[in-house]
Amino acid sequence: MNIIGTAVRRRMRELRRVLQGPQLIAFVPAIALAAFWVFGELALLGVALGLPMLLSGMGLFSMSDSGHHGRACEVTTLDKLEPVATRLAQRAQEQNKLTACFLLGFEDTEELDSRHGAETVFKLRDAATGRIRSALRPGDDIYIVDKTRIAVLLGPVIRLDLESALQIASRIQAAAEEPVVVAGSAIYPSYSVGLSLSSRLEIEAQGKDFLSSANAALEDAQSSGASAIRAWSRHGRYMKTAETPLETEVRAALEAGEIVPWFQPQISTETGQVTGVEALARWLHPDRGTLPPAVFLPAIASAGLLPKLAETILRETLEALQDWDSLGLTVASAAVNMTKQDLDDPKLPDRIAWQLDRFNLTPDRLCIEVLEDVVAEGPDDVTARNIRALAAMGCGIDLDDFGTGKASISVLRRFDVSRLKIDRSFVTRVDTDEDQRRVVAAVIGMAERLGLDTVAEGVETVGEHALLAQLGCKVVQGFGIARPMSPERIPKWIQTYNAKLAQAPRLPRAMG
Repeated sequence: MNIIGTAVRRRMRELRRVLQGPQLIAFVPAIALAAFWVFGELALLGVALGLPMLLSGMGLFSMSDSGHHGRACEVTTLDKLEPVATRLAQRAQEQNKLTACFLLGFEDTEELDSRHGAETVFKLRDAATGRIRSALRPGDDIYIVDKTRIAVLLGPVIRLDLESALQIASRIQAAAEEPVVVAGSAIYPSYSVGLSLSSRLEIEAQGKDFLSSANAALEDAQSSGASAIRAWSRHGRYMKTAETPLETEVRAALEAGEIVPWFQPQISTETGQVTGVEALARWLHPDRGTLPPAVFLPAIASAGLLPKLAETILRETLEALQDWDSLGLTVASAAVNMTKQDLDDPKLPDRIAWQLDRFNLTPDRLCIEVLEDVVAEGPDDVTARNIRALAAMGCGIDLDDFGTGKASISVLRRFDVSRLKIDRSFVTRVDTDEDQRRVVAAVIGMAERLGLDTVAEGVETVGEHALLAQLGCKVVQGFGIARPMSPERIPKWIQTYNAKLAQAPRLPRAMG
């Protein structure tokens, strides 16, 4: 009897595999059609109503014994999850497929605990796991790692590039962040996501490498602001170390609003009018006075605070533009610097669009300054897509420090660059050094043929200003025009400058 029972169970498992999924859909029309031909309409109705009930009663819809169809959410730890991740990576490699690990981290737990009680976080986490489960495929697995983290292991697939992984991360995040009603109040949870692609790891990578890389990406995401998504790469920050005293101090300074944008005016060489400003970070230190970026930027970067700094500078720059508009000042645009880490945020275009809308500003009022080395790295990463999206939105794209990196003409076209910023190293002594003049003239000539404007930075003398105007450079900025100043000082400076401009002779430009 045991042998017979075993054989029956085996046949039932085989029947389940055949009848589950697309195969079942293929059988039903044939059965229904045969019933109609033989017995008529009543038989057709009986098949339509009775077949699903029969299959359900036989257990054919059960997924518990049908191979790998995804596990229900389990509670575990990262350490205990390592063997599972190892088997997943090995299975993907054996099948010549790809996989990914997503790690979600819940934010604001302390505030929720204090306002709604300690159990609220668990309720939100459990609600999130259920919604994530419904957003996944049958072959994907989800695990509760601890009170605040959820892991998703993607079943092996044939194609999985970075863009696809980011779309999956966004879908998972959207499911997790749906509002949850607790004690009659709607709570909107926020989850950061770190992801690791098997294609970015070593071939012999184990589950520990898979999970630790996803966790490193999650830590970067959580340090970048609410609802951030980060993908792990070899060039990213892999391990967290103890903060230095300066890193701790700059973190506190950012929170206290001590690090703010100052603005350096940019003027047209054709009209002499102020065309815009560049936002430059300054630390208003309570004891040491105003400090330039060279003093604190390395600590900002090592502490993982570059996205936080960029968010602060962007917000306060747009607020300054709005304030100047209300005073009737003509400041056409403001330029803000974006690092590689800033541009790696898949949600950057949406965040910038939201901020522009918040301050009632059109996208053309904002220029994004990008270092030449950043755009030279590759056309298909998140950075590249973000730059193109911002350009399509209407923001200006300034290629900073042009001439010092590896950007090609094809890069300028691919990224919709609107202006080249000529590095100060080429501008210095351009009026007295023939080699400098030839280099700058070549850059300006190339830009004109490509339909791009040029901005010369680091202009310190009248001679440099005059020669740049003659060579055809469109815009200049530097200490010779104005030093960076607080937003409150800009209106007075523009008023004084315009008064002097009305009495000054116009600088000549080269003809032809």
